[in-house]
Amino acid sequence: MLLTVATTHRPATDLGYLLHKHPDRVQRFDQSFGTATVFYPEASEERCTAALMLEVDPVRLARSRRKGSPDFSLAQYVNDRPYAASSLFAVSMGQVFSTARSGRCDSRQDLADTPIPLEVTIPVLPCRGGPGIAHRFFEPLGWTVEAEALPLDDTFPEWGDSRYVRLRITGTVRLADALNQLHVLLPVLDESKHYWQGPDEVDKLMRSGEGWLPTHPERDLITRRYLGRAGALRRVALARLAELGDDLDEVEPAAEEEVRQPDEKRVPLNAQRHAAVHQVLLDAQVRSVIDLGCGSGQFLERLVGTSAFTRVAGADVSARSVQQAAARVRLEQMSERQAERVHLFQGALTYEDDRFGGFDAAVLMEVVEHVDPSRLEAVERVVWGTARPDLVVVTTPNSEYNILYDELDGPRHPDHRFEWTRGEFSDWTQRVASTYGYAVEQRGIGESDTDHGQPTQMALFTRKEKQDD
Repeated sequence: MLLTVATTHRPATDLGYLLHKHPDRVQRFDQSFGTATVFYPEASEERCTAALMLEVDPVRLARSRRKGSPDFSLAQYVNDRPYAASSLFAVSMGQVFSTARSGRCDSRQDLADTPIPLEVTIPVLPCRGGPGIAHRFFEPLGWTVEAEALPLDDTFPEWGDSRYVRLRITGTVRLADALNQLHVLLPVLDESKHYWQGPDEVDKLMRSGEGWLPTHPERDLITRRYLGRAGALRRVALARLAELGDDLDEVEPAAEEEVRQPDEKRVPLNAQRHAAVHQVLLDAQVRSVIDLGCGSGQFLERLVGTSAFTRVAGADVSARSVQQAAARVRLEQMSERQAERVHLFQGALTYEDDRFGGFDAAVLMEVVEHVDPSRLEAVERVVWGTARPDLVVVTTPNSEYNILYDELDGPRHPDHRFEWTRGEFSDWTQRVASTYGYAVEQRGIGESDTDHGQPTQMALFTRKEKQDD
């Protein structure tokens, strides 16, 4: 099994610091199933490549298996494990590059926190679903993907393609993020685990998927394939990811279970929310929009893809989220003309910032509930008092609806400082509108319940001076 990671960041040999493996050395690491070797085929100021090679010992692998583990008899000794990257390779990579995956680098911490140009190549990778599934998993993370199906036998082309691909992904990504994504997605592409799965498997997935998996469009498929037949673990993982992504499409409301048909697809709440806010902006015919608290850029991607918006900006208090948003919208790959209409920056909503101003509309989607109540008035002053866009769109959870989610115990997200009832939200919106000279209209998003309303609350603030004009 082989994987190479290359960079053209200058000086490229800094890759050795990030991986905590010196380019001038060949290092070997004993594994319970073989030996992992790290070496550098090239190491110059212009380009540096690190290679991880895993040599599997089938005898050692067979002896280390727990009772009841997959594979038995001859299959323990005759298989593709020594030749194709798999879950074993992911385990080895996770152990060998454990410090790099954590994002720690005392000597180059600024670089460890920064996305750099990376090229990852895996010559032989099991990929159930063909090259297309590799594109579906890696492209939403900002990678450019080349996945070439390998033939069963070059001598007999009529036999068709095998289930293996040659994978090459390129992008500007933080190295720790790249390693964690690979750690999850290699066994997911293979759709097979070759080691015993313990009760801590969900925690491992949460750690490796932090910052990208909760908002990935293929989140559910990735989770199911990662955890395989462990149905109980899958349910726990999907519920936890739903809360982290603030998307409760996997946490079914109890009141809806009896009426939904088995083959009826439910539109995720976050997709409904994005569509509703997007339509509000289109109906208002705004030309410039800023997404305040843009996170990893999921809604920002939709704004950038809408030609009606001639100027789009995204701001977030987290520098890492801004980097992820830039990767999601492929800012580095845009033409100069395209990039001129997009501006991403780090900024806190509790402090006045000239960059927040000058937009027709501002969006605070699932943002206010992450602000400490004592600092909420500062946000109001910055957004409605100083930036003063013509239109402000706010969405936030309706806490009354939470009772309908069987798996939900407490707030929808562990970082929520509060969640408002419909009455509390109405009181807040009326106070803000009155204080800063706005008219306000309230709406709901998502499936409605007679007693508890809709899962998401939305308020549209329109500046009165604009209405008078």
